[in-house]
Amino acid sequence: MKLTVDDIAFRYDDEPLFQGLSFAVADGEFVSILGPSGCGKSTVLNLLAGILPPECGEMRVDGQPIRGMNSHFAYMPQNDLLFPWQTILQNVCLHGRLHGREKAARERALELFPLFGLAGYENAWPGDLSGGMRQRAAFLRTALCDADILLLDEPFGALDVISRGDMQDWLASMKRHLGRTCLLVTHDIDEAIFLSDRILVLGGKPAVIRGEYRVTEANRTRDWLYGQAELRHRLHDSIRGLEATPC
Repeated sequence: MKLTVDDIAFRYDDEPLFQGLSFAVADGEFVSILGPSGCGKSTVLNLLAGILPPECGEMRVDGQPIRGMNSHFAYMPQNDLLFPWQTILQNVCLHGRLHGREKAARERALELFPLFGLAGYENAWPGDLSGGMRQRAAFLRTALCDADILLLDEPFGALDVISRGDMQDWLASMKRHLGRTCLLVTHDIDEAIFLSDRILVLGGKPAVIRGEYRVTEANRTRDWLYGQAELRHRLHDSIRGLEATPC
C-alpha cells in the first residue's frame, strides 16, 4: 500500500475525535472521505500533512513511518490562497521558489498551463480569473510540488454549482495525467462517486470508518452519475450511520 493509517487516536481538548482509526490507500488510487460535518475529515488530512500530531498510532508511506511535516504530501485547501500581488505563473511556482528550483518549476509550469486550461493567463493576476480558473491554478501549484500524494480538502466547495460541476469534469479527465495517489475530503456524495476509485465513510463519536464503497466504472459521464441512485442512497444511509454493509 502507498499510504497506511493504523490505529490513529486524536482529541480536541478532552473530547476524543478518533480512537483506533485505520485505513489504507493503494498507489495511484483516488480515494474520497465522506462524512457529516465535525466528524474529523479535514483533521485526517491535517494529521497526514503534519499540521497536527496524533496521540498514538502510526502512519506510513511506502511502508516507512512518517511523523510531522514531510515531502510525501501536497495539500490543497478549499480556498485557492493565491497571492493577489503575484502573477499566476509566480503563484504556481511558489514551491520551486521556496526550494531553490524556480527555473525548473517555471519550465514545467509553462508546459502544463494548456493542460490546466490556463494558457494565455501566465502573466494575469488572480483577480482577473474566474473562480474555476483560480482553483485550476491552485491545483497546478499543488501538482508542481515534489509530492507523491495529493491531499484535497474540499477544493471545489467554495464554487457555485455550475463551476463545481465543470471542475469535477475537469478533474475526472485529469486523473490519468496526474499520476498521483489522491485523498479527497468532500461533503458532496455525487462528487465522491464521480471521481473516486473508492469511498470511505467516516462517522461516529469517536469517528471510525463506517463503510467502504468501490466505484469500478471506467467510462464515467454525467448520465452515468445520474443513474447511481442506489449507491447514492447507500452512501447517504452510511453517513447517517444506517448502512452497515459495504459494496
